[in-house]
Amino acid sequence: MARAKSFLSRITGSFSTGAADNPTVDMVEAAFRHHGMDVRYVNCEVPPALLGDAVRGARAMGWLGFNCSLPHKVTVIEHLDGLGESAAIMGAVNCAVMRDGKLIGENTDGKGFLTSLMEVTDPKGKKVVMFGAGGAARAIAVELALAGATAITIVNRSRERAEPLVALLNGKTEAKATYAPWTPEYRMAEGTDIVVNATSIGLFPDVDAKLDIDLDTLKPGMVVADVIANPPVTNLIREARARGCKGIDGLGMLINQGVIGIRYWTGVDVDPAVMRAKLVEIFG
Repeated sequence: MARAKSFLSRITGSFSTGAADNPTVDMVEAAFRHHGMDVRYVNCEVPPALLGDAVRGARAMGWLGFNCSLPHKVTVIEHLDGLGESAAIMGAVNCAVMRDGKLIGENTDGKGFLTSLMEVTDPKGKKVVMFGAGGAARAIAVELALAGATAITIVNRSRERAEPLVALLNGKTEAKATYAPWTPEYRMAEGTDIVVNATSIGLFPDVDAKLDIDLDTLKPGMVVADVIANPPVTNLIREARARGCKGIDGLGMLINQGVIGIRYWTGVDVDPAVMRAKLVEIFG
């Protein structure tokens, strides 16, 4: 049996089985099979108290690296040997990579989003409105700032949750970040170039949930992106495209972070179309 070389500490307190629980496993495994790579992606249940043991086990067994999800993204840092630039800024890791005998923490979530965005527009010099202030928002905002976005407005119902992200962006990047309260039927300001939904609003099974925004302030030419991959086309993307905006679905972010992670671990640039096809098969 081939030795497992990458793992996902995805589950906290329950066991993950099959595509319905973790489509990332199927997506990455599909890429490995397509390219004939002798690498496996193994889904592991790792309770927070045993995270250090899991990382030491990965080292001992010579794994190429691993992903980790909440609640491990911050606490895993104490078990690693160093951090990449954006991971150091945001203080969160979702991908560890073995480099020259050292485990280096990276964050591929924001990089995956940025890759999808760059297929449509370059964020350099752009003004961004982002809904949400959680982990996805933090990863995306940092990458947008590092890529040259000049202004990032963080729209969130909780000022207390948004202000640390605003402070981080203003203190560690060149972008100018501001907080805006999420008022009913929030209106995009004139001059907004990019709108990002970094919340879970519209995620399956609550597919009918809608962002509380004034849709008429989505103007032709704006880029509107959603981090939600299931369903691939959310209400926000459907409404934005109907108004002449360029819509970016969440599949791109999920796929590209997988492509980047595999490149980090193996040096191979896998075909994203294979991964997209697997996700479409899973999500329908």
